[in-house]
This record gives sequence, structure tokens and C-alpha cells, in this order.
Amino acid sequence: MRKLKLIWDFRGPAALQTARHHEIHLKEYINIQKLNVTTTGFEAINDMHAIAFLVIDENNMKPVRDALKPHRGQVYNN
Repeated sequence: MRKLKLIWDFRGPAALQTARHHEIHLKEYINIQKLNVTTTGFEAINDMHAIAFLVIDENNMKPVRDALKPHRGQVYNN
């Protein structure tokens, strides 16, 4: 089963704090929807760009994508 990484981009001086906070909301959504998602996170790309992300099975991606509207996605490799 292929896994996809759904990504939300945040830019500006508060990007990292915003990405960290967005991950909290992703975890809340996962719990409310009772999704089988265990990988979420955030990371700084540079001082002015950070991301929040979750990793989901490809066959479960569409409803999550439609509800949460990530900015982009990519195939996830452990």
C-alpha cells in the first residue's frame, strides 16, 4: 500500500509556530474522524518557511484531502 504525505506550507517569521499549531489541529481531526493515521509532524524548511504534514494510505486520501485542503502532497518514503 502506497502512503502519501499531505503537506501544508506556512511562510513568514511565525511559520514554524504556525506549523506546530496546525499539527495540533491535524491530530484533533484524526481523533474526531477515527482515522488510522499515526504519522504527523512539522518541520522548518528555513527561517521563513515551515510545513505541517500527515501521512495517509493512498486509498484513504481523497476524503481527507477534500476536507482539509492541503497545499500539496507527495509519495511518502520512510
